[in-house]
Amino acid sequence: MFPIEGKVVLITGAASGIGLACVKEFLKNGIKGVTIADVNEERGLLVLDEIKKEFGEDKVLFVKTDVSDKNQFEDAFKKTIEKFNQLDVLVNNAGVFNERKWEKAIAVNVNGQIIGNLLGLETYIPKYKSGSLGVIINICSTVSLNVRGFHPVYTATKHATLGLSRSFGVEEHFERTKVKVISICPGLTETGFEKALDTLTLNEHYAKLYDKCKTFLVVQSPLHVAASIVNITKNAKTGSVWVVENDEMAYELELPTGQQMKKNDN
Repeated sequence: MFPIEGKVVLITGAASGIGLACVKEFLKNGIKGVTIADVNEERGLLVLDEIKKEFGEDKVLFVKTDVSDKNQFEDAFKKTIEKFNQLDVLVNNAGVFNERKWEKAIAVNVNGQIIGNLLGLETYIPKYKSGSLGVIINICSTVSLNVRGFHPVYTATKHATLGLSRSFGVEEHFERTKVKVISICPGLTETGFEKALDTLTLNEHYAKLYDKCKTFLVVQSPLHVAASIVNITKNAKTGSVWVVENDEMAYELELPTGQQMKKNDN
């Protein structure tokens, strides 16, 4: 159990969607403060005012952050500690879906996750956590567990994110740092980008494949995902992998090894 009352949380991609929903949900659960780290400064400042009015001036900080830039990301850590004098939880949520600008998708979705985990696990949370434990939540995707032919680049980045997160979450790293690293895989969520999926695919062939598949996809609420994330932050063990989809209760996965997936030809 990880009580979150009085904790400080840094959330990336927090000016909208799942990230913003997490900001509000963590604050409702009694945290000391939260940093909204987002590349969209205009949106971030609007959200900052909104959160201050609802939860109080001293509860929130905004830092313009491109997570693919190590200096900017580290600045978000430093400013969080300057304001709140502690850092207990990192939610690596920032992500990009744009197959046509796939270099940017890789920079944010993969490089950004690597930077965040290294800064959080190896430097800041072990030193500045207020209690005996810290937590890193890596937002992956149900795509991390499957294949989606209409967005192969995004699929690849999310497979990378899950592998990264599980590797940082092994018991040996936890014993050394006392920071739990947990993977959460949301299904399709109402964040805005899902409405433009067909325009962000590689070309019309991929868009047609998306049109063929989208009738089977269920879009869930970011509020439901955020509530699940807070609950998992409190209760999950390091290295665990969770799925939140279809507005249903989150469930933990037990992922097979390569030997367990061996094809049986009989």
